[in-house]
Amino acid sequence: MSLVPTILSPPHCVWPAGAELGEGPVWSQSRQALFWVDILGKKLNCYSPRGSGARTWSFDEEISVVAERENHDSLIVALRHGFAFFDPASAELEKIVDVESERAKNRFNDGKCDSRGRLWAGSMDFAGAQPTGALYSLDAQRNCVRHVDGFAITNGPTWSLDGRTLYFTNTATARIFAFDFDLEQGALSNQRLWAKFAQADGSPDGMTTDADGRLWIAHWGAGCVTCHAPTGEELARIEVPASNTTSCAFGGPDLKTLYITSASTDLDEHQRKQQPLAGGLFEVELDVQGLPAARFAG
Repeated sequence: MSLVPTILSPPHCVWPAGAELGEGPVWSQSRQALFWVDILGKKLNCYSPRGSGARTWSFDEEISVVAERENHDSLIVALRHGFAFFDPASAELEKIVDVESERAKNRFNDGKCDSRGRLWAGSMDFAGAQPTGALYSLDAQRNCVRHVDGFAITNGPTWSLDGRTLYFTNTATARIFAFDFDLEQGALSNQRLWAKFAQADGSPDGMTTDADGRLWIAHWGAGCVTCHAPTGEELARIEVPASNTTSCAFGGPDLKTLYITSASTDLDEHQRKQQPLAGGLFEVELDVQGLPAARFAG
């Protein structure tokens, strides 16, 4: 496969959900379905392109991260201040770890599992102004570790193809950082700047890694997803008809469909009329294959 990916189709809205803050897409290979959340709408969504269509569960608080569990039908989710197990079949919610209740103005925002089954999730100031957000990991024994602190809006993370680098976004400053990642210990070191985006590119948001090691990054405020080499070089750009593009994940039977989430929040009346699909779920066909989403080991 060439270094530069080929975009085989323009973005198509498969679910005009009008989400306030769509985020956290993750593809379930066993279910052949995409889970994604509306954080501010307090909803978990499931889209089955070849199955039952669309399903939604409502929560009493913000839900921002979802991942499948090894050997369980239930999911692990991040709520406003902690983690919980959720059974989609029964809608039963079991809270397991409280993480940030002492930071009352914070909430969780984005995350995913590493290849050893730890869940990594970042928190943020609810207003996106104060640097009170941090990055946490949760292992199968429910040990929760705070790794880095001092971010106003956290997003990501994602990993390099060899698993030795973790990428993590400070959306408020339009910067993505790289860390050396010890996969066995789940430890971070050597934080450095990986990319800084210009104002015209909006703010980097959620991201994912493909099977060739390229990074795909959603841009809040710029209505696009960009593809980057591990060096940071931009290789391709997908324009999305929703300016607040939030995250992306590979899915479909061959993991060659890129699903893109978006948000309708922070748009004025004129912008909402200009962007009727804001808050929708989009799909794009590529000649690129993604990686299967890792599951939580607990």
